Amino acid sequence: MTRRLLSFPDPVNDNAARTVAAGVVAMAVAFLVTGQGWLLVILAAGFWARVATGPTLSPLGQLATRVVAPRLGPSRPVPGPPKRFAQAIGTVFSSTALVLWFAAGAHVAAMVVVGALTGAAGLEAALGFCLGCKGFALLMRAGIIPAEVCEACADLSLRHPELRRTTAGV
Repeated sequence: MTRRLLSFPDPVNDNAARTVAAGVVAMAVAFLVTGQGWLLVILAAGFWARVATGPTLSPLGQLATRVVAPRLGPSRPVPGPPKRFAQAIGTVFSSTALVLWFAAGAHVAAMVVVGALTGAAGLEAALGFCLGCKGFALLMRAGIIPAEVCEACADLSLRHPELRRTTAGV
């Protein structure tokens, strides 16, 4: 039961991931406009929930996967490990902003961190460009993240059958 709860989907519906990113942008912009620190608590808690359990314990994740994404058309599966890595980076940024705001009283620094988070989430939401996923790929290429962590990432032919070599064509 705990293992299932503390799991992350693989693959992930890209429509849901982009919807979550749009929700992050909305919350982050609300914080940047209003300066209401309690919004950082919600933002950070959401990232912690999503990195630990995917959409399971995240209200935003549930909204994205159960309500919004199904209305955006067919599921577009993408590998889960890079998306989890991206959520972990969001956890670091949102938690850093939370500590800067409440513990250090460094409000401007917290806003700069949230601004960077907003930019990254905005790229994902609007363009489907996941900075965390790109970082994951770089770490895989450098051998820091082993290929077995994400076989679909290491072997593009698993996601794109048209790239598979046939023995007749080799």
